[in-house]
Amino acid sequence: MISDTPAADRCDPPLDCDRCPRLVAFRHEHQRAFPNWFNAPVPSFAAPDPRLLVVGLAPGLRGANRTGRPFTGDYAGDLLYETMLDFGFARGRYEARPDDGLELVGAAITNAVRCVPPANKPVGSEIANCRSFLFATLDAYPGLRAVLALGRIAHETFLSTLDIRRADFAFGHGRRHDLGTRSLVLFDSYHCSRYNTNTGRLTREMFRAVFADMRCFLDETA
Repeated sequence: MISDTPAADRCDPPLDCDRCPRLVAFRHEHQRAFPNWFNAPVPSFAAPDPRLLVVGLAPGLRGANRTGRPFTGDYAGDLLYETMLDFGFARGRYEARPDDGLELVGAAITNAVRCVPPANKPVGSEIANCRSFLFATLDAYPGLRAVLALGRIAHETFLSTLDIRRADFAFGHGRRHDLGTRSLVLFDSYHCSRYNTNTGRLTREMFRAVFADMRCFLDETA
């Protein structure tokens, strides 16, 4: 279930957020077409006091935008939650719906942009408009030690949120960056999208290797 703790409440946009006119119009279009879908800014999904934060790009149209839980209802979620279960960052059974009873363990999941963008491509102003919610998420969970950026945009957005020069920490799959602030280490992975896995850019083994690295790091720093 989606976390309803006060900390989570402080770092999520309101359901009627109006910061990005293009995203609001797209959201209203789908509210009319699919009134039973979530069709709103998707809140973070978090365990109490997480040590790992997974940052994606934006909700999928028929995934999180439909279900209301990050990475729930599309292929990217199938791979992400399977891997989180295998490495002890979740428990229960993932059934691609927000009431499946799945729980995160020491982890939280969010997106750099909280509303679904047309063609899954947010523009720069929309990414900037959502940074305050990512910053609030970091403040809400001071125990965070590892951050997993799924894709280059999530990586760069995270660095910009902390006012860190992107040139100092270049994105690359499997890279680990000691940021020197907030005791955070940033881990990079290609996004677990169907496109990346179908083209072979990201394999299941490559994705699991990143999680193995994070699990080892968190266990060593517990």
